[in-house]
Amino acid sequence: MHAYRSHTCADLTKANVGETVRLSGWVNRIRDHGGILFIDLRDHYGITQVLCDPDSAAFADVEKVRSEWCIRIDGEVKARDPELVNAKLPTGEVEVFVRDIEVLGASNELPLMVFGEQEYPEETRLRYRYLDLRRESMQRNMTLRSDVVASIRRRMWGNGFREFQTPIITASSPEGARDFLVPSRLHPGKFYALPQAPQQFKQLIMVSGYDKYFQIAPCFRDEDPRADRSPTDFYQLDMEMSFVEQQDVFDTISPVIAGIFEEFGGGRRVDAPGEWPQISYRDAAKWYGTDKPDLRNPIKMQDCSEHFRGSGFAIFAKLLEQEGTEVRAIPAPTGGSRKFCDRMNAFAQKEGLPGMGYIFWRETDGAMEAAGPLAKNIGPERTEAIRQQLGLGVGDAAFFLGGKPSSFERVAGKARDVIGAELGLTETDRFAFAWIVDFPIYEKDAESGDIDFEHNPFSMPQGGMDALLGDPMDVRGFQYDLACNGYELVSGAIRNHKPEIMLKAFEIAGYGEEEVKNRFGALYQAFHYGAPPHGGCAAGIDRIVMLLADEQNIREVIMFPMNQRAEDLMMQAPSVPASDQLMDLSLRVIPQE
Repeated sequence: MHAYRSHTCADLTKANVGETVRLSGWVNRIRDHGGILFIDLRDHYGITQVLCDPDSAAFADVEKVRSEWCIRIDGEVKARDPELVNAKLPTGEVEVFVRDIEVLGASNELPLMVFGEQEYPEETRLRYRYLDLRRESMQRNMTLRSDVVASIRRRMWGNGFREFQTPIITASSPEGARDFLVPSRLHPGKFYALPQAPQQFKQLIMVSGYDKYFQIAPCFRDEDPRADRSPTDFYQLDMEMSFVEQQDVFDTISPVIAGIFEEFGGGRRVDAPGEWPQISYRDAAKWYGTDKPDLRNPIKMQDCSEHFRGSGFAIFAKLLEQEGTEVRAIPAPTGGSRKFCDRMNAFAQKEGLPGMGYIFWRETDGAMEAAGPLAKNIGPERTEAIRQQLGLGVGDAAFFLGGKPSSFERVAGKARDVIGAELGLTETDRFAFAWIVDFPIYEKDAESGDIDFEHNPFSMPQGGMDALLGDPMDVRGFQYDLACNGYELVSGAIRNHKPEIMLKAFEIAGYGEEEVKNRFGALYQAFHYGAPPHGGCAAGIDRIVMLLADEQNIREVIMFPMNQRAEDLMMQAPSVPASDQLMDLSLRVIPQE
């Protein structure tokens, strides 16, 4: 017999009754039933109930074991009495009578319990991550992650892609976040960088003549953490294709993403790729207040400025006299009660706005009536025009925000989400996708007036060089994101592959020719040697798994994540380097005052 096991803790069935078996695993739970000891023995695959009575030679040793001890047992498989069968377990029809036991690894007193899925502070969970990962939910999440990655690989190979690896140590390049720098021992005073993404390398692979590329790529960005973003590193499905247009990329990646969600979505409805709308960045902001809208929520915001221009509601009327302002409405079907309207007004105040105006419609003496402060100020004719525009009726409401869109869009988007959830309008058993397209390439600093890249600097501008010769703020890129349930899952672009357009694009953002050549020398030079048109995208593995696992925090689907301060509490990173390490790298740490 094998030294540790003849079966896993998920293998045994009634077919094994009468066999002598060997199992190894962890003590999940111990129960003493009148002198008979029952142990739920757990390994990665499942749980088997084992028991020991005083007649067993191993009883004295079994009495000593505690939760999370790692043990090996030998014993005889017996059928459970029919009334004691546990239908929730694959092994629930049998149990193993222990005849011999070996302690493979005893455990100290536990800082967190594995059995029972109790709540613990994140600091405790991350410091003892190896215990946290033993818990059923974490085992399930990490298995899901592994299976998703394996499925992605199969699907990409099935689509004619080949997997290539790109360097982890490379040169620094501005790609939207801070780099992690790595000092060079052989070249004192010089630094490598961990790649924020394989962006330049994937494009160089296309220039090298490899038609379709993908990899499950680690990416490193020194970013502020949030619930759906790791502060240090993450993984993405990175892909690139030659001789393609934007729609070709959509047609290639959409079935892969949809297939993953159908395979692992637990029966939740997955919108078919043919149903995924393509929404411009500008319209997404206008309708949803975000470039990653949750389309499970049917609410679409609308511009209602004309109904308030010159109206009796002085706040909005005066706002609309200023250039670049508007009043936007958030319809709220079934939200027509003063209690709900007051609650949403308080929500806006908590978000830092003075409040949200509202109108709700009710029935009074057999007739429909518009109620609320706004209705009184603008009068019945304007109120009725608003109702008809929004398609609302008795029992419904609408909320209003005014000013420059940049000042209220974020709150409007959050309000839309809250309204949809509280009124039960948002579907909870669906994955809803949308392509967001036509991203602006540039943004202007409100104070300095400086122009910089708003998104990926390597995107091909729509209209090519001609577009770059006009107003930079009107330039749109062949750049796109895929949103799902309020998260950005995929980001990509058709790339700029012409050196003269590349120089002009960077010139507008304040990068001179020499700086472009220094920072992107390989890519710039490669574009002079017959670069093909190419494009692609990257899909966030961590976010995909987070959605599939129905988790709210990305750390629940990463094996060894950092905490919110970008610290690894288990490995004690970042740490202070030894003095000889610094000397080898010709570095000195200057204390911060």
